Amino acid sequence: MFRTALSRSSRQAAAFARAGAGSVRSKHTLPDLAYDYGALEPAISGEIMELHHTKHHQNYVNGLNQAEEVLAQALHSKDVKTAIATQKAINFNGGGHINHTLFWANLAPQSQGGGELHAGALKDAIDRDFGGLEQLKAKFNAQIAAVQGSGWGWVGYNPTSKKLDILTTANQDPLLSHVPVIGVDAWEHAFYLQYKNNKGDYFKNVWNVINFKAAEERLLKAQ
Repeated sequence: MFRTALSRSSRQAAAFARAGAGSVRSKHTLPDLAYDYGALEPAISGEIMELHHTKHHQNYVNGLNQAEEVLAQALHSKDVKTAIATQKAINFNGGGHINHTLFWANLAPQSQGGGELHAGALKDAIDRDFGGLEQLKAKFNAQIAAVQGSGWGWVGYNPTSKKLDILTTANQDPLLSHVPVIGVDAWEHAFYLQYKNNKGDYFKNVWNVINFKAAEERLLKAQ
């Protein structure tokens, strides 16, 4: 479901100019989680997960569907000005949908292996490019903590260098220069109810529920 929602969003965001008012378009939907809202505690509270998933992500889905409808009508009527103005809403809500769909798949309860990095392609790449998992965590947490305002932290695969890099994006901008392997939401709605202004603890504890198995699958597919 994750891959379906992600690929559908990517294709439609990249090809929105081909939309038309008379075309049949399936609407984006909120993906189901593979675990209960409280399953990630104590790293992420059940209250945060429920609000984050059912309210924030749902708003991005609704906003994306609405923006695409407006765009389709604008293109059909050759209203170029409205079509251009709508792109901002598509970029923001489409990015929010793509990023959060990856984020949910990027998490797993500790009872299901969350936080465990086993021997394999991902561990080899982390050891090679960062010197080990602890070094990756330290560098990643420092870089994402420096994000001003809202944004995301990423471990991405660079298809040119064939290496992993740590990157950040602002607001809901998706990671386009690299293939996302691990993504962490740095918006306040992802942590504030539980961690208040101590986002450093959130960045530290979220590693305890990172789904390294899913991350490795994304890396292998990218390679």
